[in-house]
Amino acid sequence: MAMKKGQVLVGVVAAMAVVVLLCGGGAEAACDATELTPCAGAIIGNAAPTAACCSRMKAQESCMCTYARDPNLQRYVNSPNGKKVLAACKVPVPTC
Repeated sequence: MAMKKGQVLVGVVAAMAVVVLLCGGGAEAACDATELTPCAGAIIGNAAPTAACCSRMKAQESCMCTYARDPNLQRYVNSPNGKKVLAACKVPVPTC
């Protein structure tokens, strides 16, 4: 079952990336939810975030509100594990 959730997350993240790329414009063009795939195990499961996860989480920090507002991604950003990953990576939880 964890594999299915991981596959769903990757699919959702990929879909979000396509939407962001199609919308384009300004700083949002740098937002790429697929960059956060190294965080999937920590957000979906209880794994500790890796250095790669934290590095990418910090790089995408300015995009967190965009992700938190997206109906397909908000459950990951706002989930207890999502908030734990943000805290562990020292990225502020978005207040949008």
